[in-house]
Amino acid sequence: MRSACSLYVDVGYLLAAVATRVAGTSLRSSIHVEYRALIESLIAAAEERSGLPLLRVHWYDSARDAVPDPQQVRIGELRKVKLRLGRFGREGQQKGVDLRIGLDLVAHARNSAADVFFLVSGDDDLTEAVEEAQGHGVEVIVLAVPDGDDKPHGVSRHLLRAADDLDLLAGPVVDAAVIRVEVPPKPEPATPAPMTPPKPAPATEGNVSPRPTPSDLAAAARRIPTPPAAALAYQGSTGVPSRVMPGYDDPADYDNQIDAVVTKVVSAFRQSATAEEMAELLSSKPSVPRDLDRALLVDLSDALDMYDLTDPIRHRLRERFWLQCV
Repeated sequence: MRSACSLYVDVGYLLAAVATRVAGTSLRSSIHVEYRALIESLIAAAEERSGLPLLRVHWYDSARDAVPDPQQVRIGELRKVKLRLGRFGREGQQKGVDLRIGLDLVAHARNSAADVFFLVSGDDDLTEAVEEAQGHGVEVIVLAVPDGDDKPHGVSRHLLRAADDLDLLAGPVVDAAVIRVEVPPKPEPATPAPMTPPKPAPATEGNVSPRPTPSDLAAAARRIPTPPAAALAYQGSTGVPSRVMPGYDDPADYDNQIDAVVTKVVSAFRQSATAEEMAELLSSKPSVPRDLDRALLVDLSDALDMYDLTDPIRHRLRERFWLQCV
């Protein structure tokens, strides 16, 4: 076996972590990433930490129907980068990514592909795969993204205990490769001079408005939109009603944390979205667009230190999101 190190990058974790560091939320659209520079930084960190040349970067991301988009195609064409794609679920969550990472860790360890594996992820579900890979004699180091306080962002305690070591990317390196997106505001149009309203005509027998008939009232009632039922939650990307199962916790108990997360996500989206994107968002109600929904769920999961959010909490989160958007 030739001596080498290898990188396994969970792109969902990586982008959520760097976005949180730079923009305060995991929303992908809030940042612009120089992928070549970021990947070169990961390679440099792995080679310096291990003292070994890099064998390969395994880049795990999601795509619609597992078909790469143009950006992913360009990343897959970079030197020593192997693109590995999962797919999106109904609510925008990654499907198949954790499984691919876990299978590759174990298979590559069994085949003695490298001496040191660097795992860029914080996912609890990879704990058993890490332990299985270690059983084949490789060293597994978690390479985490630092948060604003230069502490590892979003690394599961179980994964941390299983790994041989924890290392951090250099904060300035992340900041150099990731830029916060801000759309400049459009100039306010000049306010026209107020017009003097015409004086109403004196009420006479000839111009008194007739009283509405019962059919007029019924027609007006049909034009008033009926608000959705408070007990109804909506799937993030489909708008399909989903049942909210009762739980032991009252989701209203988490309103402070939920509102803080929603405020950051909405603020980041407003700063990076065009007027057309804002209009498209409002027209999608009650569905929450996939990227926004994923950011809301990831950020709240981090804020509550809760790996799986309950259905009532998810419903409350989306409800509070629309309250701040409108």
